[in-house]
Amino acid sequence: MTAPLARAIESELGIKASTSEPDRIAYSRDLWPRHHLAVRAGELPGTKPLAVAWPETTEAVARLVAFSASRGVPVVPFGAGSGVCAAVRPSPEMLVVDLKRMRRTRMLDRERGVLSIEAGALGIRMEEELAGEGFTVGHFPSSILTSTVGGWLAARGAGQCSGKYGKIEDMVASLELVDGRGEVVTLKRRAHGPDLTPLVIGSEGVLGVVTAAELRLHAAPEHRAFLGLSFPRMRDGWEAIRRMLQEGLRPAVCRLYDPFDSLMARRSATKRARGREPADAPPGDAAGLKARIARALPGLGGVALKAALRAPGAIDALLRGLGDERLGGAMLILVFEGSREQNEHGRARAAAIGKEAGASDLGEEPARHWLSHRYSVSYRQAPMFMAGAFVDTMEVAAPWSRLEGLYDDVRAALGPRVFVMAHMSHAYPDGCSIYFTFAGSAATPEGCERVYDDAWRRALDAVIAAGATISHHHGVGRSKAPRLASELGSGIAVLERVRRALDPAGILNPGNLAPSTDAPRRGLAVSHPAAPVVRACDQLVHAPGFATLAAVEHAANACGLTLALGPIAGGSSTTPATTLAAWLAGGAVEAPDPWLDPADHLVAGFTARPSCGTAFTIAACPRRAVGPDLYALFHGTHERVGAIESAWLRVRPRDPRHQPFPQTTGIERDPPADERERALIDRVLSFQR
Repeated sequence: MTAPLARAIESELGIKASTSEPDRIAYSRDLWPRHHLAVRAGELPGTKPLAVAWPETTEAVARLVAFSASRGVPVVPFGAGSGVCAAVRPSPEMLVVDLKRMRRTRMLDRERGVLSIEAGALGIRMEEELAGEGFTVGHFPSSILTSTVGGWLAARGAGQCSGKYGKIEDMVASLELVDGRGEVVTLKRRAHGPDLTPLVIGSEGVLGVVTAAELRLHAAPEHRAFLGLSFPRMRDGWEAIRRMLQEGLRPAVCRLYDPFDSLMARRSATKRARGREPADAPPGDAAGLKARIARALPGLGGVALKAALRAPGAIDALLRGLGDERLGGAMLILVFEGSREQNEHGRARAAAIGKEAGASDLGEEPARHWLSHRYSVSYRQAPMFMAGAFVDTMEVAAPWSRLEGLYDDVRAALGPRVFVMAHMSHAYPDGCSIYFTFAGSAATPEGCERVYDDAWRRALDAVIAAGATISHHHGVGRSKAPRLASELGSGIAVLERVRRALDPAGILNPGNLAPSTDAPRRGLAVSHPAAPVVRACDQLVHAPGFATLAAVEHAANACGLTLALGPIAGGSSTTPATTLAAWLAGGAVEAPDPWLDPADHLVAGFTARPSCGTAFTIAACPRRAVGPDLYALFHGTHERVGAIESAWLRVRPRDPRHQPFPQTTGIERDPPADERERALIDRVLSFQR
């Protein structure tokens, strides 16, 4: 069927397609590091897609999906192939749809501050063109040279400047989607719902093919301010970051490196200053891991490096024995973007907070150096694999109160098996992401695979036990899919119903994201507080759905915090007597505007009881990337699909000095839905009853 399928696509649909062996091999996998072990061994992909197609318009994608659905041919959307979680792993009956020929800028609206762009656009070209117009989207992942807008949306990605601009979901005003039936619909983001964009963002190709998006624009930064700080211990550093974010500071870049990596970065800086060493990759990235291990263990070549990584426990014990302070402490780099006045205020206040936490000022150089090498990681993992070792990264996240346990437990799980280091980035008022980088080796390729798989299994066990999320911005793919049920519990059944509503034939990237229906669904125990409980460290309040907003506000006020709802009496359907469940079901009217502070979200976690299923709990975590955001089914939908039984809400300091500078926008908060969008919303919500 391979060649006839391609001929039918070209003759009947007018879309270029190929079944050539080189094309099928090229589209058989993404950049999941476990694939690299097979590449190093000279193995061709075990499975290859049936064919590859290159549509050039949304209408062509719609015809292609409808054509595939009618023949039962699964479809795998493909961007630039830079994903690291095996979201692209097509089997021989699947059709890969490469969207990179759909890269046009459709519209740049200066007044509203919106860019309409197709999904196949490469990130770096988009940002370069916007810079010439005086704008930025603000999304700068390390893969920006090799990733597309559609890929960012599929994985719910985060860029390096998320502290100011938020993650990709904060940048979307609308999405153009081809669903599993081949129908085209535009989904619009709404502050008060109903809003299906959070379901599609992060869905990794299983709910539809995103063909274009309207993205929020910011003025290109007129000024940057840089700061480097060195803290005695990692804990001192992340406590300082917590204070900064909770006091309203919004550094575009905020990255805290563990003591080992900070030590190597300082040595590199000294050698660069003496002209004895070329510029290296920024600290904390997989890019420079081989070089850093080699510098820590002088004279290691490829063979010796492999031998050292086969006994990582000894290295780990040595570093733990030395302790943070003897290694020289942890380095924090900060970059502020915007007006000179705002940047100078942010830098001065961050420096003061750092000083109070015992930090020493490193000046601007560490942050400037990081900025000039921010994308190096995308090209420097290969040497580790060529040396007979492997390297991978795992990005997880937790509230501030659980961060230390997460950091310690994952390092303890990985340390005896692989060499591990970590940095913290993507910080928010309620928590932070930890980005672990680990490397290992074994005597045989099969041994490498066993070590690699064992490291991931133990690390994810530790993440789940710590109450953290298994992904902050890389997504789930197939690599983490078996563990998704441990985080979503019976929310997996809700996700399956969303999939059936949007893809009734089940042709969209089957096998990706969600585990099989017989996978264990432990999840978290469903529990609700009897009354609102404030966790001041995280600036979160946990309240039952029946609690009134007055009761939630009273509990927050007792800790010097507030919901910041503004007036909730007279002229509004929201009153102090409104219950939390009713307020959220009505769209959280008068809550802080999420467009004004993209780094902040209202709901950090929740328990919901669907109309046609059992209750499930999504633990409080900052900005997870574990598939569709199921909260979208309950926000502003007036309990059509069920009710919120309890929720973790963000509360803010009552002191107005602790508010971030607002980021203005001309984007409409609650745009009307057209007939197609209304029909799709009804279909999705009806499927949950």
